[in-house]
Amino acid sequence: MKIEHIAIWVQDLELMKSFYQKYFNLISGEKYINEKKQLESYFLTFEDGQKTRIELMYNPEIIKLNKKTRAMISGLTHFAISVQSKEKVDKMTNQLKQDGYKIIGNPRTTGDGYYESVVEDPEGNRVEITI
Repeated sequence: MKIEHIAIWVQDLELMKSFYQKYFNLISGEKYINEKKQLESYFLTFEDGQKTRIELMYNPEIIKLNKKTRAMISGLTHFAISVQSKEKVDKMTNQLKQDGYKIIGNPRTTGDGYYESVVEDPEGNRVEITI
């Protein structure tokens, strides 16, 4: 078994697609549009051929519901993307910081032995950058 993909509701589909393409070298598939469900989405894949994908999804009704309820929810707290080396973690974290993104956790070795940093994407989703 494996994780095939994770899906993230987004407010700005094109902005989020650009972020993951620019910083994590993800490759976007064609935009999917389902007019009946008011759904637009992209599947993003890793350039090294990994099978796990990220799906970015937009629906104006979801955005309205989130703004109206502002409900506290439980669920996915972060996901991690492996970049293969400490140097790459450091470099990416520094670049994201220079570009104005919020760094939640600076590069460090965690208690369970991972070398990682944590950044917020443009919409506040936490992404661990790890080796």
